[in-house]
Amino acid sequence: MAPAYGDVMSTLHEVGDKDGWRCWLCDEPVDPDASVNADRGPSVDSGVAPKGKKIGQERLAHRACNTKKGAVKPVVPWSPELFVVDPAPLVATVDRLGRKGGREVVARCPSRDDADAASTWLLDRLSRFAPDLPLTTSVEAGGGQFLLVLKTA
Repeated sequence: MAPAYGDVMSTLHEVGDKDGWRCWLCDEPVDPDASVNADRGPSVDSGVAPKGKKIGQERLAHRACNTKKGAVKPVVPWSPELFVVDPAPLVATVDRLGRKGGREVVARCPSRDDADAASTWLLDRLSRFAPDLPLTTSVEAGGGQFLLVLKTA
């Protein structure tokens, strides 16, 4: 989708600086000096969703991550360092909360410390993945486990 008359497209370095040179899809560092033709090189994701809906901003992505998201839905993986059970798919969860608001249980944890660590990681990760969506978390005890709840603020 081409920008409308009067829209200003950002340069690669402006987008990279704004996003801290991290890929918004995989959250890995992007080398600003890498070739834009390399798989791990920088590219600008124009923010156009698959159904033609404008997301609203340009984001930094690895060229391979940006290209791949056109063929398959992007996945935001949970950190392997977290102890979470039945983690929710974050892209779909953020999409639903962005459209409908509310709250969703996104994971179960065996201890309060595990749930608190997952909560901290999740808010940090989503602050880069969906920076314009105000989200909070809460941890709720129940049934011998701790539920991590993500909700719109």
